[in-house]
Amino acid sequence: MWASTGIRPYCSVRGLVLFLVPVLVFCGVGRVAAEESEPNPPELKLSLRDAIQAAIDNNVNVRLLKERIAAAQAQANTSFGALMPNVSGYVSGRSQTVNLGAFGLPSDRLSGLGLRRSVTDPFEVYDARATLVQNIFSLNLIQRWRAAKSGVNVANLEAEVTKRDVMATVGLLYIEALRADEAVKARQADIELAEQLVKLAKDRKTAGVATGLDVTREEVQLENDRQRLLVAQNDQESARLNLIRALGIDFEVRVVLTDELEFVPEKTQPAEQVLTIARQQRLELRAQEGRQKLAALSLSAVTSERIPSLSLAGDYGWIGLKPEDALATRSIGLIFSIPIFDGGQRESRISETRSRVRQESIRMKDVSDQVNLEVRNALLTLESSQQQVAVAQKGIDLAAKELTFARDRFTAGLTTNIEVTNAQTSMARARDNVIEALFRFNASRINLARAKGEIEQLF
Repeated sequence: MWASTGIRPYCSVRGLVLFLVPVLVFCGVGRVAAEESEPNPPELKLSLRDAIQAAIDNNVNVRLLKERIAAAQAQANTSFGALMPNVSGYVSGRSQTVNLGAFGLPSDRLSGLGLRRSVTDPFEVYDARATLVQNIFSLNLIQRWRAAKSGVNVANLEAEVTKRDVMATVGLLYIEALRADEAVKARQADIELAEQLVKLAKDRKTAGVATGLDVTREEVQLENDRQRLLVAQNDQESARLNLIRALGIDFEVRVVLTDELEFVPEKTQPAEQVLTIARQQRLELRAQEGRQKLAALSLSAVTSERIPSLSLAGDYGWIGLKPEDALATRSIGLIFSIPIFDGGQRESRISETRSRVRQESIRMKDVSDQVNLEVRNALLTLESSQQQVAVAQKGIDLAAKELTFARDRFTAGLTTNIEVTNAQTSMARARDNVIEALFRFNASRINLARAKGEIEQLF
């Protein structure tokens, strides 16, 4: 095959190599240059207060609730418009013929009128007219308007509830991101300690005091710490993504948190006192009261369909066979409407609305119980988390002492480094306990403020 082409395989391969080497070098340099030229992602420094404000401005749920308020207000305006005068006008001009026989005029009588056939000759009619309809009394329309206004109040309260929920959610996500940051720092501290102890084990082995097993044991501990660091870094990025999603900002932004997990002692309040505050401040209770009122007004509106209504109707305009011959005409009158029978539709709507009233009453009890539960759980968690912080701080002090003693004993050749690795594990556990205790404490503060209805005061 090679002979048929007249090209030797050696020369072909060599030429190909000589051609590909500069191409690959050029591509590699171009790729490196492209990577170096890529701009760094924009950085956004956020405190907890900034994150809360950004969520209020950009969160999807908050924006949707604003649109719901606008829709409720438009519905209220529509209901109010039904109580206002309805004025319209029209101008028409038409050419037409009429079959007089269709109106009960037989052919023999048409001849007496000088008409030879039932269908008239074409004639034109021009009419320009304005009409007016005004509801004078309709309890149904009045109650519907009142129900629509109550719906606007409910929408506003629901928007405020959602706003507070978003504030609490973003606050918790911010605290979770801080916990993830602290976990990464703890794992890095574990690695630094493990590297120091690996060096110590190698030095002691060189001095003939330790064995290869001691070195291997420390190296295994170091690799385990590196593995835990990778997991912590993944959790850190995941927490950042969750926070960015709640804030409603671009995922390409690199968020830098400026606050830290701190312990601020909280004064314990009696449960009954906190419950009293919650019953006054929780907008969920007021929103549910508004829903009950809305259901009651809706029932009244449907029931009012049984009551007669009175309206005024009239028109005024010019009509004639020619525009220049048009004469002014008018009509005005009262319409008294009495509902008699609609096939049972009205009674069915009344039964349905009464069921909604009962449902809202049941929900009121459920919302009240939920507020009670959230307050009591938040108080319990806050008290427990404060105790956990104290215990965790003491635990990390004891773990540091244990590590110091174990390292000194190993350095002096009094024992193997099993005690050191055990102390390392205790120190890592102690760091995790402190981080978790601080996280639970700060999260419980947010949950308690949310349960009391005072989330704005916390931030």
